[in-house]
Amino acid sequence: CILACYYAAEAALRLIKPNESNYAVTEMIDKIANAYHCRPVEGMISYQMTRGIIDGEKRIYQNPTESQRRDTYEKHEFALHEVYAVDVLISSGDGKPRESDLRTTVYKKKDLIYQLRMKSSRVFLSEVEKRFSLMPFTLRHFEDEKRARMGVIECAKHELVEPYPVYHEKDGEFVAEFKFTLLLMPNGQLKITGFPLDPDHYESEYKIQDQDIKQLLTSTVKRQQKKKKKNKKQGGAASTTEASASAGGHSDGNDEEDGVAVEPKDTKSTKKVSTATTIAK
Repeated sequence: CILACYYAAEAALRLIKPNESNYAVTEMIDKIANAYHCRPVEGMISYQMTRGIIDGEKRIYQNPTESQRRDTYEKHEFALHEVYAVDVLISSGDGKPRESDLRTTVYKKKDLIYQLRMKSSRVFLSEVEKRFSLMPFTLRHFEDEKRARMGVIECAKHELVEPYPVYHEKDGEFVAEFKFTLLLMPNGQLKITGFPLDPDHYESEYKIQDQDIKQLLTSTVKRQQKKKKKNKKQGGAASTTEASASAGGHSDGNDEEDGVAVEPKDTKSTKKVSTATTIAK
């Protein structure tokens, strides 16, 4: 499932571009997973990100559940200058994760208002607002973790914070994940984070046979570099100095070819003064 996940992520990288739809990405991830006899993990979402917001309005469901298809999975097109956190998870099993019994420790505040009853809950929520705003946090970030565990209960009950529970696959199955941040720039897609992988180090009894998918994966993410203006280099010396003959002065015909000879004001003096600068030809 590692190769399936890697190629699905690479395909998503190439499909997330202006005027392309999120439906096309979902379909492509499913095709590549099927080629390797794997399944995309159900319900996993890649989000558009904006300043201070990690789960924006535009979303990419890699294997939407029935409720997601019915309620929240809207079609949209990608646009220039958008940013996405692309998260691809492929399972060797049925792709239906189960919530584990492990305690949830990661939460994110939601943009909702509710009058909490317990003082510990109000203190907890106030600290969350000051320190983390709408970004995820873990209970270990609090100086008094025990008190934070008490305060988060009422906040989660009234949906003021969103829990990030731990999920697991069936015993004996494996899950691969590739995640990266993608910027849609005027000169192409720009992947600024992510884990590199050399697929030649992995083997599988299955291969991608679809020629359209192969063509997509071998295509390059075009990034045309702006041509830098070349500065014209001046040959010879870095600077030149012009010397003008003083009033009443004259040349005696012994000026050097590459220099400028100047006769001093004292016409009685026979000494010539020559500039030290050579004028490049």
